Amino acid sequence: MRLNLSSQIVLNKVPEAFYRPLTAVDRSEITRMEKLPTDIYPKMEEAAEAIAYAVVEEIKQKQREGKYCVLGLGTGTSLTPVYDELIRFHKKQGVSFQNVIVFNAYEYYPITPETQHTALQLLHERFLDHVDIDRQNIFSLDGSVAQERVQQHCRLYEQRIKTFGGIDVMLLGIGRMGNIATNEPGSSLNSQSRIILIDATSREEMAHSMGSNEMVPPCSVTMGVATILAARRIYLTAWGEGKAEIIQKTVEGPITDQIPATFLQTHNDVHVVTDLAAAGKLTRIVHPWLVTSLEWNDKLVRSALVWLCQKTGKPILKLTNKDYNENGLSELLALYGSAYNANIKIFNDLQHTITGWPGGKPNADDTYRPERAKPFPKRVIVFSPHPDDDVISMGGTIQRLVAQGHEVHVAYETSGNIAVGDEEVTRFMHFINGFNQIFGEGKDEVINSKYKEIKEFLKNKKEGDLDTRDILTIKGLIRRGEARTACTFSQIPLDRVHFLDLPFYESGKIEKLPMSEKDVAIVQKLITDIKPHQIYVAGDLADPHGTHRKCTDAVLAAIDEEKSNGAEWLKECRIWMYRGAWAEWEIENIEMCVPMSPEELRAKRNSILKHQSQMESAPFLGNDERLFWQRAEDRNRGTAKLYDDLGLACYEAMEAFVEYKPL
Repeated sequence: MRLNLSSQIVLNKVPEAFYRPLTAVDRSEITRMEKLPTDIYPKMEEAAEAIAYAVVEEIKQKQREGKYCVLGLGTGTSLTPVYDELIRFHKKQGVSFQNVIVFNAYEYYPITPETQHTALQLLHERFLDHVDIDRQNIFSLDGSVAQERVQQHCRLYEQRIKTFGGIDVMLLGIGRMGNIATNEPGSSLNSQSRIILIDATSREEMAHSMGSNEMVPPCSVTMGVATILAARRIYLTAWGEGKAEIIQKTVEGPITDQIPATFLQTHNDVHVVTDLAAAGKLTRIVHPWLVTSLEWNDKLVRSALVWLCQKTGKPILKLTNKDYNENGLSELLALYGSAYNANIKIFNDLQHTITGWPGGKPNADDTYRPERAKPFPKRVIVFSPHPDDDVISMGGTIQRLVAQGHEVHVAYETSGNIAVGDEEVTRFMHFINGFNQIFGEGKDEVINSKYKEIKEFLKNKKEGDLDTRDILTIKGLIRRGEARTACTFSQIPLDRVHFLDLPFYESGKIEKLPMSEKDVAIVQKLITDIKPHQIYVAGDLADPHGTHRKCTDAVLAAIDEEKSNGAEWLKECRIWMYRGAWAEWEIENIEMCVPMSPEELRAKRNSILKHQSQMESAPFLGNDERLFWQRAEDRNRGTAKLYDDLGLACYEAMEAFVEYKPL
C-alpha cells in the first residue's frame, strides 16, 4: 500500500531535466541563479536515502582508515527521514556506528528536573537509541548548567570538538526564518557556541515536538555559525511547500545575518537537499524560462504569462511583443506568432477555469467547463482533516453544490480534540452539571462523579500534561457538535455527515502517530459505500501541524487501492484539491475557480463561525494573528483580485481547486 502519495503531487509538472539534469553542462546552466549546490528529489524518501548513503560511505571510509567519524547532528523534524534511513542501513545492512562521535547541535535552556523534553532526548528517540553508537561517544551542550557557567561550558564544548579533529559531516534542518541549529536572525558569521534567545517562529516549530509553545524553554545553547562552518561537509535538508520561500532566499539570495543559513554560501562543501515541493520557488522550477530554453507546454505558457502580467502590471490582453522581448519570453513570440495569439490563448484558458457550477451544469455544453455536466446530480464527498477545514477552505462551494441539488457528504477525518481549549471543557461541564441538577434532580451519581474527577484534573493540570482519555472524548464531542451545526447551516442532512476519527491522530499530542493501513481502511470503506462522482481533499500540505498531509495521504492511498482493485466507480470520479487557511493555489495552477457574491461570502463566514471553539481560543492559530474566518475571506478576496488584475471577470471572492489525477 502506497502511504505517501501526497509527496508526488507536482503541480508545475516540472520536467525531470530541471531537477535532475543529465550533464554537468546542463546543471551549470539551469542552476546559474543558485549560490549553493542544491540537489532536488521528487520525493523526500529518495532525498533522505541519498544523504544517509553519503554519511554511511563517510563512516565506512573512516573505519577503513581506523579513525573516528565525527557527526554534528540537529534534532529538527526534517532530519527524521534521514535518521530513519541511517537506522535502516544499520539494521538491514549491518552498518556499524561504533566509530562514530556525535555532537548535538543545540540544547534547550534552562533545563530543570521538571523539563519533559530535551533536544538530546529527542535525538536519542529519533536516532541514537536505534544504532550501536557507544554512549560515551555522544556529546551535547548542557542546558542545566548555571547561567554564570554557560560561557565557559560552551568554550569547553568547542575545545572538545577540536580534540576529535573537528566535525566531518554536519546534518542540519532549516527553520522558517532561516535559522540553522538555533542561530536566529541576527547571528553573526563569527559566532561560536553560546546561549541565545529562541525566536517566536522557532518556538512554534519546536512546539511540534515538545507538545506546546509553553513547553519550549525561552533560550537554547547552540553551536554557532562559525562552529557549523568549520565542519568539513554540511547537508541542509528541507521538505514541503512550507520551506520553499526560505530555501529560495537561502540558495539564491544575498548573504545576510537576517537569514543565518545564507552564511553557508561561504563554505566549499555544502549540499542543500530538498524534495520538489521545498524547491518550488527556485528560479529553475518556478520560472525556468529565465535560465534555459524550454519545450513549452500549456502549463508553462500560462505560468510565464501570469508572471509577465505581474511584472509589468498589465492585464493579459494588453501585453505587447515588446513586453515579451524585454522579459526573456521571445521564444513564445516565435511559438505563437505574436503576443496577441499567446495572450488570447491563455486568457481563454483562465476564463474557462471560472464556473458557478462546481458539480457541472446540467443540460449544458461542458466542452470548456472544468466539471462535466453528467451524471447529474452527483454524489460528492468533501474530506475535511479537522472539523472546520471544509467550511474554511470551500464553504462557498459546499453551499453551491447543495443548492444545485447534489448529494453532498462531509467526512471529518480526525476528531480535532487537541485543538480545544480546557476552558471549553469547563464551560460544557458546567452546563452538564447544571442540566443534571435542574432536570435530573441531582441523582445521577455517574455524572456527578465524572464531573468532580474532570474538574479536579483540570484544576491541577500543569503545562505539558496530556489530557485524559475522558477529556479528549469531551473535546471531540465539542468539535462534533460544532461540525453538525455548521453542516445543518449549509443544508447538509446529518446522515451525510461522517466522523472517521482516524487512529493516527489520537496521540493526545501535537506530534501524531504514523498514518497506517488502518486509517486507509476507514477511508476506503466510506468511498466504496458512497461511490462518489466527486471527491474534495485537502491540498494545503504545508499546514504547520502536519495533519492535513497525513489525512490527504490516507484518502489518496484509499483511492489508489480502489484503482488497483479495478473499481468501476472510480472511472466516473474526479478528485479536486482545495487549500485552507494557510495558503492559496498559484493562479497558474488553478483548474477550477468558484466565484462568490458578497452574500455568499457572508454565508461562508457564518458557517465558519459555527465552530466556536476555534475562534479566538484556538490553540493553533500559528504566527498569523488573523482568525480563521478572516484568513479565509482575505484569501478568497485575494484570488478574485488576481483574476481581476489579469483582466478577467471581477468577483467579490473566489475559491480555487486543482484536479488530482491518480498515478
